[in-house]
Amino acid sequence: MAPGDVLDHPLVLAVLFHPRREGSGFGFGQKRGESVSFPVAAGVAVGGRLHRATAASPLLVLFHGNGEIAEDYDDLAPLYLSLGISFLVVDFRGYGRSDGTPTSSALLADSRAIREGLRGVLQAHGIEPTVRIFVMGRSLGSAAALEWAVGAADLSGLILESAFADTFPLIARLGCPFVEDHDESEGFGNLEKVARVTVPTLVIHGVEDWIIPVADGRALAHHSGADKKWLITVPEAGHNDLMLVGRQVYFQAIRQFVLEGEVTVR
Repeated sequence: MAPGDVLDHPLVLAVLFHPRREGSGFGFGQKRGESVSFPVAAGVAVGGRLHRATAASPLLVLFHGNGEIAEDYDDLAPLYLSLGISFLVVDFRGYGRSDGTPTSSALLADSRAIREGLRGVLQAHGIEPTVRIFVMGRSLGSAAALEWAVGAADLSGLILESAFADTFPLIARLGCPFVEDHDESEGFGNLEKVARVTVPTLVIHGVEDWIIPVADGRALAHHSGADKKWLITVPEAGHNDLMLVGRQVYFQAIRQFVLEGEVTVR
């Protein structure tokens, strides 16, 4: 297997991606936000959902986890809006309303394409061209967020939630053990990328996360190249209940990070 091919191997893709279409969301409230679309390749566009606070509010762009879609965040969006933060959730290929089939290489390439096309799409939806942009990656979405951050000339901050540091131990835990002997140079390279990120960085992780252990979050915070960086760990929280268990701490940290530029939560 040639270097770089492993992440797009069918067995790896089968454990990394679990796409669902729009209309299969977990939300219990009304459908919220505006549908947006980003051309990422010839004949391929990925979708997302934009929730606007005001036209001038800072914007948080979220790349979600591998079993989620943008629609799942409709019920959470008002919590961001109440802080004065606009919220854009972006899907992967094959998820939600997006075209195509998800692959690891497409996840990274699409992150770059969305980054380059973001301002134009925002202006088309009434967002002022000078708003501050923050990018956030949850779980698998951390790979897309870090790909965005390392090449961004226009970024105010990076948030990593339940993010992974090392690619192949994660893939093995997800049920694909043949990758255990592969070197991280063939993986997503999250640790190497975070070391090159110099914008303010916030890492949030559940202490009881067994899918992506809290040691990964600590490693990302330790290796971050940012002068201003914070690690928030939430006791008793796992991978998928972080916001439920630690909602007050979670949103207080995000509010401080985005609106104040300092995080004092303990």
